[in-house]
Amino acid sequence: MLKSENHFKSKNGLKIFTVTALILFVSLIASSQGGDIKWSNDGNSYYRVEKNELIQYTLPDNKPVVVISKQQLTPTGDTTPLQFNYFSFSADQQKVLLFTNTKRVWRLNTKGDYWMIDRTSGTLSQLGKTLPASSLMFAMFSPDGKSAAYVSGNNIYVEDLTTSQIKALTSDGTVTLINGTFDWVYEEEFACRNGFRWSPDSKKIAYWQIDASSIKKYYLINNTDSIYSRIIPIEYPKVGEKPSSCRVGVVNIADNRTTWMRIPGDPAQNYIVRMEFIPATDNLLTQQLNRKQNVSKLYISEASTGNSKLINEEADAAWVDIYQPGNPYSIDFTNKFIWLNESKSILWDSEKDGWRHLYQVSLEGKPEKLVTNGKYDFSDIIYIDQKKGYVYFMASPDNATQNYLYRTKLDGSGTAELVSPASLKGTHNYSFSPNGKFASHSFSNSFTRPGREFIRVANQKPLNEKQGIVARLDSLKVKPVTEFFKIKTIDSVEMDGWMVKPLNFDPAKKYPVVFYVYTEPAEATVIDSYGRGRNFLYLGDMTKDGYIYISLDNRGTPAPKGAAWRKSIYKKIGQINIHDQAMAAKEILKWDFIDPERVAVWGWSGGGSATLNLMFQYPEIYKTGIAIAAVANELTYDNIYQERYMGLPQENMEAYIKGSPITYAKNLKGNLLYIHGTGDDNVHYQNAEMLLNELIKYNKQFQFMAYPNRTHGISEGEGTFLHLATLYTSYLRKNCPPGGR
Repeated sequence: MLKSENHFKSKNGLKIFTVTALILFVSLIASSQGGDIKWSNDGNSYYRVEKNELIQYTLPDNKPVVVISKQQLTPTGDTTPLQFNYFSFSADQQKVLLFTNTKRVWRLNTKGDYWMIDRTSGTLSQLGKTLPASSLMFAMFSPDGKSAAYVSGNNIYVEDLTTSQIKALTSDGTVTLINGTFDWVYEEEFACRNGFRWSPDSKKIAYWQIDASSIKKYYLINNTDSIYSRIIPIEYPKVGEKPSSCRVGVVNIADNRTTWMRIPGDPAQNYIVRMEFIPATDNLLTQQLNRKQNVSKLYISEASTGNSKLINEEADAAWVDIYQPGNPYSIDFTNKFIWLNESKSILWDSEKDGWRHLYQVSLEGKPEKLVTNGKYDFSDIIYIDQKKGYVYFMASPDNATQNYLYRTKLDGSGTAELVSPASLKGTHNYSFSPNGKFASHSFSNSFTRPGREFIRVANQKPLNEKQGIVARLDSLKVKPVTEFFKIKTIDSVEMDGWMVKPLNFDPAKKYPVVFYVYTEPAEATVIDSYGRGRNFLYLGDMTKDGYIYISLDNRGTPAPKGAAWRKSIYKKIGQINIHDQAMAAKEILKWDFIDPERVAVWGWSGGGSATLNLMFQYPEIYKTGIAIAAVANELTYDNIYQERYMGLPQENMEAYIKGSPITYAKNLKGNLLYIHGTGDDNVHYQNAEMLLNELIKYNKQFQFMAYPNRTHGISEGEGTFLHLATLYTSYLRKNCPPGGR
């Protein structure tokens, strides 16, 4: 999904940074959210990797014990311990899987080698030894801990952990017939990666099969790694093209027989986005979306027969939002169901009343129950306390730029109760222990660096008062530089924004303004968290140099302002978002200290598209633009993202034309720098060449930089980030000179 370079996660979608910036930012967020820890099953301790050893910390004392040492990580006959990137436990926590020698597959390093340590015997052994090196994906212990399953070469294997015997459960996998994992577009737009599930009795495995054989290929051309060019084909369904065919099968491990689930509907005109065994049963629960993604259906299927029954259906005039609990950038992320009442119901989300709320949906046909109630959106589910009857969730009813922990009764009888400390205004994150006694809590805002503490959930007090966030607050605070504000446009649309002023700001002078934009449904940019006002591409200090830096969230961004705000952009990407940004900019240009002749705008991916549209549609406002990895023609992007928010081009071609920057390229008047990687598998390089042709046609002068064989993040290759940042900075300084006048 189209996303900018400055944000990690949103519940409506996601997109990507430069790899360097992504690693740094994800590390920061993971640390602040507790994402670098894994809780023990009993919830009284947690694990984390430190100096390539696995350490267990027992609460409340937080005392460390080495669980797996470097010596234990050294294979027989070697002198160097394994370097592991990820670990997972068996149900009894006596076996540990270690993920090593990883390789990137699209967005994440999901392919590599798996080793297992038996904590009882202390033995270290490698899984899949007869399969190609670094080819295993998503290894998972069976519920009984006797086997592990994984994917290699788009086939599913199961390995007996006692005998090391490997058995292929599927054998028809090819580049385009994919068992147990997904193609490019499913991973990119639904965060679907791990495509198989163990049955509760460890005797079966349910799996997705994606048939992408009819999907047309987009060809990337590698001109840099050899004397002759190398063609890299990608099965990439462009908007308007039918999706990959998808079905769900259940394979019996004893005889390798697969039973296919008979889910109604054309498998090439629908998506299956969730699938899981219902706990303690032999049935599957599956979520299906139609191609337009405005109808969601839940089916229960019998694993033994494939018979399926519809139990829930929801339609939306725009699109049905998919809530994704957890971190979609983690390799073990799955679109999971949240089970309640001994798995007789699920906790489900819907925007049917105009707000994103939680409901109890029965699997037995009983009436659904509204759990959260009020004019606010929940943004994330943190913990379910079924014994006491509470759900803990994130929301911010009073300030769309912030995020707090609330709780309410699971039966819907209560009202939202604030749990986060009322004195800490900003953005909170939590990771609860499985028993609900402890939690990792983090907090930051625009003038407070991220702080983390372990707390007791019952009283929200830190386990170590001296190391608590409140006790350390003064040391975490920095000089405030980011100001939050609201601005109302001529259309009476009120937008949130942030602004960073020059260091020695003089209101009697006029300063250049740089707008940072994203504007699409995948991301909000105006969030009260640390580092939001920093321009990571600018070499130097914008505040010292004398720039005003601003970002605004228009209608259509995924702010917690209700479904009408978010879905007003339906079929109007490139129109309503661009209009809102321009009208807000017009109001800002009325401020006495803004120089209307020095107005710049920049963005990446969806933000790059917005930059182009703003430069072309409102050339009287924006004098300089820097667009990176932009979609210039909406018809070139993938079907899942673009059709979700724009409808089918066969039914809505006019909106695609009106929303595409290329339509307005002839209007360019200002200074434009356009940047794209030729190896971009996400927003294809063809966007650049299409746009260049249009600009050339009308004799529009501009500057263009193609980064050879770089992907959407433009990060590969020695010196790339420094070159990109230098180019960005020098162009901005030249064409939008800094300093007050």
